[in-house]
Amino acid sequence: MDFSLSEEQKALVESASRFARNRLAPDYRAREKAECVERELVVEMGELGFLGPELPEQFGGLGVDCVTSGLLLEQIAYGDFNVSYVNLLTSLCGQIVSSHARPAVAKEWMDLVVTGKKLIAIALTEPSAGSDAARLKLKAVRDGKDFILSGEKTSISMATQADVAVVFARTGSEADKARGISAFLVPMDLPGVSRTTFDDIGTRPVGRGSIFFDGVRVSEDMMLGDEGQGFIQVMQGFDYSRALIGLQCMGVARASLDEAWRYSQEREAFGKPIGEFQGVSFPLAEAETYYEACRNLCLRTLWLKDQHLPHTAEAAMCKWWAPKLACEIIHQCLLTHGHGGYGADYHFGQRYRDVLGLQIGDGTANIMKMIIARQKTAQYAV
Repeated sequence: MDFSLSEEQKALVESASRFARNRLAPDYRAREKAECVERELVVEMGELGFLGPELPEQFGGLGVDCVTSGLLLEQIAYGDFNVSYVNLLTSLCGQIVSSHARPAVAKEWMDLVVTGKKLIAIALTEPSAGSDAARLKLKAVRDGKDFILSGEKTSISMATQADVAVVFARTGSEADKARGISAFLVPMDLPGVSRTTFDDIGTRPVGRGSIFFDGVRVSEDMMLGDEGQGFIQVMQGFDYSRALIGLQCMGVARASLDEAWRYSQEREAFGKPIGEFQGVSFPLAEAETYYEACRNLCLRTLWLKDQHLPHTAEAAMCKWWAPKLACEIIHQCLLTHGHGGYGADYHFGQRYRDVLGLQIGDGTANIMKMIIARQKTAQYAV
């Protein structure tokens, strides 16, 4: 494995690092209070090439590898975890749309999304179908050359801010299970679409909520791929996004560790910096060790994807471990700051609440462990 970057790739990642520290980090708390990500900020990210950089140039991307895209997202998350959801969703949905949409539809919408002029979301989860995603009930009934969508999607990131969404709906019978699910690219300004926002404890700028489809008419041209293949498409896409989520969480962990190490040298007790006490430095040393291991797992997973090698188990490892580890590291860094770390002057509380949601969303830890176990059982089957 070779994670070395070209000069062009280094410049892109360094640019994202400067942007995260200078443009994003100072307003992290303000965005939580505003409960939204500024549109002008998203456009700026698009202009800098930060959105969907791994997508082909014909769809507005830079054509870089997935490792580089992950490193870039990691830098954005360092400055503002919530803003990095824009990067994550652009990459996840961008892969699905660019690969499965009709060429004209893919070009039209991806040009808008990659330049930051439009926000995209993925609408899979339903009130009765979360981990068991094959039990979707939202209906898509054919009516001539259109489909009529009726039902609800819930726990959708960017639910109220997205301009378009990749929506998974049942075109077959419930008996067909996964084989009866199709995917559509649905503009959110169509008649019959309504949305609500949840009152979450974290990731408030992401605007998690429900999307309701009341007889929404969608042209068959907006179907992604073949009818009945939507579930297969999203499962393939999740292998990629799970590794990206891992680096997203590692970005926040890195920011917290940087602050904790600096504080351990600035704060004095008993006549010397507290970092000279093993009770302070050893927990941070352990956190650094776990951080490096998890980050390298995420990078290896993206490298496997770039090499077109199997990476389903590794992606599941990234998804269950990175959010959990990031929360543990943030917790330790808060404690390192003592009573001050418990206050809102530092970002530890907001980071913890923001990252905690990913221990649930996009696949719970137990579901990820089931995937890993299934992969390994098949590998060692006699």
